[in-house]
Amino acid sequence: MSGSGNGNGFSREAAINRIERLVDTVESELLSVPVREVWVYGDLALGLDPVDRLDIYLTKDILMRDDPDAAGEFERSHGVKGVGKSVRAEWARTHPEYLRANANGHAAPEKCLAAQLLEGDDGSGEAIHLEVCNASFEDNVTQRLRGAQLREDYTQLLDPRGVCLWADGVRSEEAIRKLRESELAFPTLSAALEMLGMDEAEAGEAARAVHAWRDEQEGVTVRGDVI
Repeated sequence: MSGSGNGNGFSREAAINRIERLVDTVESELLSVPVREVWVYGDLALGLDPVDRLDIYLTKDILMRDDPDAAGEFERSHGVKGVGKSVRAEWARTHPEYLRANANGHAAPEKCLAAQLLEGDDGSGEAIHLEVCNASFEDNVTQRLRGAQLREDYTQLLDPRGVCLWADGVRSEEAIRKLRESELAFPTLSAALEMLGMDEAEAGEAARAVHAWRDEQEGVTVRGDVI
């Protein structure tokens, strides 16, 4: 894979090219679960150069019933439960090299998506964070905010400053153009959190916690969420 990752971030141009390749894959390849939206947020949305980490958000569908009879097949052959229930059986047969499980041995959609879209377990050291959830980006921003306030743990907050690049089969060429030309204007993270209802002191504390958590991450990180 080409790119300027290797844990040290991307040039702005390389980050945009990287996300466009990911959108190409979403558009053209069979995925472990259906994907409805692709967003970017954080450094790339803010127009920074270089981009320290490329933050990507995917909205996926939850499989209700695909091919439950495949579960036993993949549990025997790969030691992975839930194929045909949590991830597509056809996909697992086509791309067994991308099949990933969680700690309980069940097929993990977010890990399967990361393996395919980031071209392997570690994306060759690329500085990428991938969020995967069944809820839309905007809905999950609100849900994460409420949860963080209840737990007083702001590291799980989702940066609300995002840009939708692809939704329901349609790529937004205008959004990609604006990213390339750094035309998008966003407030600071603390100001954005205040707009969502946090008071000034809490928003400042939350922003510091998010930045500190982010600074500790290296290479590819993946987080799955179900609402």
